[in-house]
Order: sequence, then structure tokens, then C-alpha cells
Amino acid sequence: MSTSSLPNPNNRPLLIGPPSGPEPPYPFRMEGKVISGFGRGSKELGIPTANLPVDDENTWIKNIDSGIYMGWASLKLPASHPNSVLYQKPPTTEPVMEPVSSSRNQLKQQTEDEAEVSPAKEEKAIDQSQGQWQIYPMVMSIGYNPFYKNTVRSAEVHVLEKFGADFYGVDMRLLVTGFIRNEKDYSGLEALIADIEFDCEVARHSLARKGWKVRELGGDGVEGQEVGELDGSWLVR
Repeated sequence: MSTSSLPNPNNRPLLIGPPSGPEPPYPFRMEGKVISGFGRGSKELGIPTANLPVDDENTWIKNIDSGIYMGWASLKLPASHPNSVLYQKPPTTEPVMEPVSSSRNQLKQQTEDEAEVSPAKEEKAIDQSQGQWQIYPMVMSIGYNPFYKNTVRSAEVHVLEKFGADFYGVDMRLLVTGFIRNEKDYSGLEALIADIEFDCEVARHSLARKGWKVRELGGDGVEGQEVGELDGSWLVR
């Protein structure tokens, strides 16, 4: 297992939990539509977050310690989102001029095809419009964030993936598998950012282990990867 090159002044552990996987009471589940947050993740921290509403339905959140957690997030990204597996990049080449007769024949064939859409094509069209669940590792802050002196408890998720666009309003599901650390106050922004960046490293290393990786990600047959043992079926149902 490789070690992190990030500063670690408090000698924090890079791995959380036993290799076998999450222990009770984990995992916890949470879902909802991504809402706009405090607007500081990207601007001040350089670490964009996706917020989920904290309501009475998430009973486990009421009694859980405020702090940083890790686990898996699934997003139902629409086909129009550049990170969607259904996304088709618009063509960048110039259109080729064809003879009029050829164009008419193509138009006729296209009209006939649209008039006789098969059930399979209809199903594919529905999938593209509704989106498809995609799983990513994540870190999650639950609490009041003393540095910013929040008065409302929030759930802020940082998905460990680089996204080409925002995904406000997209359905999100979370499988919270472990606790990283308690929330705390900071004397300055740099110390806060350093801790968050190390949280991300802890999550990446911890979740990469076979017992912590959801089996729905696959990986069998791919060099350097193995299938996880954690049941993440709820994330994609």
C-alpha cells in the first residue's frame, strides 16, 4: 500500500477500519436530490461539495457524531452530463456535402426508422433521458463546521472524481461506511484545507481495500484491480 505525500502534522492514520470491511453500526444510507450549498467549496476551498437535505427521515444522523465520514456515492447523471456513461460528445468535424439524391434517400430511411421504433430503442431513449447510476468514492462532512460557524447542521459530500459540470437536482445515494475524524475548528483556512485533503487520501486508500470496495464497481480481469466484497446493490437499484 502506497503512502500519502500530503502533509500530515498530526500523524493521522492513512487507513481507517479493519481490512475485512465496515463494522456495525455501518453502513448507513442516505438519499435525496443534490441541492445548492454554502457556495464556498469551490471558491474558497478548491474542493467542490454536493449537499443533501438533512431531515427527519434520516434518523441515524440525529445521533451520529459531527465529523468526517467516508463511503460511496452514486449519482444518476443524465445523458447530457459530460461525466455520464451515456454522454455523446457533439461532433466537431464539418458536415460533408452529399448529392441531393443521397440526402433524400437518407431522409426517407430516417423517417421510416422513426416510424417503427423498436421496444429496445424506446428503452434506450428512456435510459438516456432519466440517467444511469454511477458509483464513486466520497468523503462527507456532517455537522456545523465550526470554522464557518454554521447554525444549521448540514451534510456536505465531496465526490472523489473530477466533474465537467455541476449536477444540482440530480438524484444521489450514499452508503456511509466509516468514520474518519471529529469535526474541529481551525485557526486559518490553510489548516482546514490541509485536513480536508488528507481526509480524501484516507478515504481513497481505505475504500480501495477489497473488504471496503463495493462489488458493483467490478474490476475482475482488469490489471491491478479486484472485485470488492461490499454489497453496494442499493446504490444502483
